[in-house]
Amino acid sequence: MTNENNQKDADIQSNQDTPELDTGLDAIAAEAAAAEPAKAADASPPAAAQAPRDITKLKVEKSCSRGLAGWLGQNRLSLAITSYQSGRIYLVGSDRQGRVSFFERIFERAMGVVGNAQRIYLGGLYQLWRFENVLRPNEIIHGQFDKCYVPRNAQTIGDLDIHELGIRKNGKVVFVNTKYSCIAELSQTHSFKAIWKPNFISKLAPEDRCHLNGLAMVDGEPKYVTAVCRSDSVDGWRDRRRDGGVVIDMDTDEIVCEGLSMPHSPRWHNGKLWLLNAGTGQLGWVDFEKKAFVPLAFVPGFARGLSIIGNVAAVGLSKPRNQRFEGLQLDDELSKRDADPWCGVQIISLTNGDVLNWIRFEGDISEIFDISFLPNVKHPMMIGLRTNEIRDLITFESELPVEAPAA
Repeated sequence: MTNENNQKDADIQSNQDTPELDTGLDAIAAEAAAAEPAKAADASPPAAAQAPRDITKLKVEKSCSRGLAGWLGQNRLSLAITSYQSGRIYLVGSDRQGRVSFFERIFERAMGVVGNAQRIYLGGLYQLWRFENVLRPNEIIHGQFDKCYVPRNAQTIGDLDIHELGIRKNGKVVFVNTKYSCIAELSQTHSFKAIWKPNFISKLAPEDRCHLNGLAMVDGEPKYVTAVCRSDSVDGWRDRRRDGGVVIDMDTDEIVCEGLSMPHSPRWHNGKLWLLNAGTGQLGWVDFEKKAFVPLAFVPGFARGLSIIGNVAAVGLSKPRNQRFEGLQLDDELSKRDADPWCGVQIISLTNGDVLNWIRFEGDISEIFDISFLPNVKHPMMIGLRTNEIRDLITFESELPVEAPAA
C-alpha cells in the first residue's frame, strides 16, 4: 500500500501461529528497561490469485494508521479481532519499541469474541473456548508480552453457527445460537441451554430462520438482540436483507427498531444503544421513541463487529461477499463515494464520526467477524494449539503451606 499514513512495515511486529517462541516467565520492575523483541514471523508476502484451502498457509498483509501504536500504548488498550473466513484471532497491541504488535492464532471459524485483561471467550466451529491470562501484574513472558492468554476450556457445543457472546454478571457466558434462532448458555450435558427466543419464532429448529446474530449486554445481563428479519421459515432471512432487520428487547419482546438492513453488533454504552446497519455501511444508534436508526458515520465495507470504550468505537469491516452481501444499499454508497470496500478495523469518534485510527488486511482474508477492546492490556499474546507451549507452559496455584526454611 502506498498511502503515506500507513504504518511502515518495520513498525509492525507480527507473531503467527508458529513454535518459534520459547517458554519463560520474567518478573519486572515498574521501571524495567526495554526488552529485546522476540523473533517475529513475517506475514506480508503478496496474496495468491486464489486463497489456499489450507488455513494454516494463508498469506495476509497488514497495514495501519501511523498513530495507532501510540494511541493504543497511551490508552493501555489492545484489540481482539476475529475472522472466521481465515480461522484467525488477532491480538493487536503495542510493544516497547513503539510498534503495533499483531499476535495471531488459528482457531477454525473464529467468530464471536469478548474479553478483558483476565479472560477471553471465543466462539469457534463447534466449540466455545475460554482463555485465562496466567501472568501477574509484575510479570512478562518472552521478554515483552504483558498478558498471556491460555486456553483452559473448550466446551464442545456442535456447529450452532455461534455468533456474538456476552459475559453475565455471574461470570457465565451467553451466546447467540444463530442456527436455532435463540439465545443460549452452556449446558453441563447438552450442546446448549436455550434461555430466550424471539416470540415470532414458533419452535427451536436448526433452520436459521431470522438470522439472529447480535447481542447487547446491559448491566451484566443480555438485553437487546439483532435479527435480519422476522421470518419463521427455514433460511427465510435471505429474502429480507435489504430492509427487514429488527432490534428486539429481550425483556419485553418488543421490537424497538425496524426497517434495518442486516443489522449487527448492538452495544449498550453511555445510555445509548449503538449498532451497525451493515447493509448500508453505517454506524449509528437507536432512537427508541421513533423506533428508528440514527446514522453517525459511514464505513467503507460490510460493518460487523463493534466494541466501544470511552468515546470511541472499533468497527469491523468486510468486503461484500457474492450473493449474500451484494445488492444492498452499501454497493450504492461505495459507488457514490468512489470507494473500494475494506477488510479491517476503523476506530471512530462517537462525538463526530471521524476515523481516528485504522487497521487494514489484504491478501487471503476479506472478512472480519467480531472485535473486543481489551482494557489495561498493552502487549498480549495467546497460547496456540499447534506449538510446544501448550505442553510446556505450566503455572499453578497452591493451598499448601510455604515450606519452612532449613535449620
